[in-house]
Formats: sequence, C-alpha cells, structure tokens
Amino acid sequence: MYRHALILGWLGGCGCSMALPWAIEVLDAKGQPLANAVVAVELQGQARTAPRGTRAEMVQRERQFQPAILTVQTGTAVFFPNFDTVRHHVYSFSPIKPFDIKLYSGTPAEPIVFDKPGVAALGCNIHDRMSAHIVVVDTPLFALTDATGRVQLDLPPGQHSVRLWHASLRKPQLQMQNLMVNAQMSAPSRLRLAED
Repeated sequence: MYRHALILGWLGGCGCSMALPWAIEVLDAKGQPLANAVVAVELQGQARTAPRGTRAEMVQRERQFQPAILTVQTGTAVFFPNFDTVRHHVYSFSPIKPFDIKLYSGTPAEPIVFDKPGVAALGCNIHDRMSAHIVVVDTPLFALTDATGRVQLDLPPGQHSVRLWHASLRKPQLQMQNLMVNAQMSAPSRLRLAED
C-alpha cells in the first residue's frame, strides 16, 4: 500500500539571480493538506552542519513535549528544559541519536547534540503518553507546514533537493525529491513522495 504526499511549488515573485519566495504545499493521497509536515530544501554547495553554538529546545510542559515536532540542522545542541512540577526521564532509542536523560527537574547542564540527519523519536520513561520527534536535516532551509499544508522559503534559482517527513509516514527516514526553482516558470512544480 502506498501513501502519497504531493508537493506543489510555485513562484511568489520574480528575481533572476537572487532568492525567490517559493511556496510549497504538501498534500496526502486524497488531496488533503498535511499540517505539520517537515519540508527541508538542500542547496548545492550549502553547509550541511549548523554554525557552532546553534541551540534549540524541546520543552516539557503539562506533561507533554513542546513542540511535538522539532526540526533542527545537523550539529544543533538541543536542551530539554522541564517546566513541570514532576520529574521526567527523556530517552530515544533512534539510530541517529540514542540517549537517556535520567529523572530530572529544571534543565540538564549538557545538551544533546544531534550530529546525524534523520528522525529521532522521543519518549518519557515515567509518562508513557509523552512522545515527540526531532527531525534533523542537513540544511538551514526548513519549515513545518501550517494548517493549510503550506510553507514558504526563499530559494535561489536552480536544481535543489527537497526532504519531506510526516508522522503519518511511520518511517524514520526523510524522503527526497528534486526541485527545480526557475524564475521563468509559469506553472507549479509537482513532486510526489510515497511510502510503501
């Protein structure tokens, strides 16, 4: 069985040698918008690793991880502050970054540095209903789709790679398609991503 996601890209403006506002809409197999899909665009020659000192947070509040999906660039240090009055025990068995932060309150002194691309599923050993994902990408050009299934990124003209992940795909790998950004295009680019 295949689950399809359709990405529609179109130009929102014109400018031949500079970045163009490029909207991407992610749809499921039935043509419905997919909210909270990770869209990451890799440019040729772009640095894969985040600048030294890049930080992010996966907060625990009201016995939930916030946000449920955190996207970071490879090399980002992620802190796990606990704002609850109870202690949490955060872990991941995901191949890209297995870790275990034993019962704690406040913020652990050492962050977890995510140095490989992919998807890390998180849990709490104390609260089984707590779950989240950290999606690690080799680009600073990423966003989560909004309720209408859309993101907008400023992209230079040329051939790029798009990486896509959505929780409904049930796989820890991001899927890849090529994307041509062309200032002369009058019709949307269409990229189809599928899971078997």
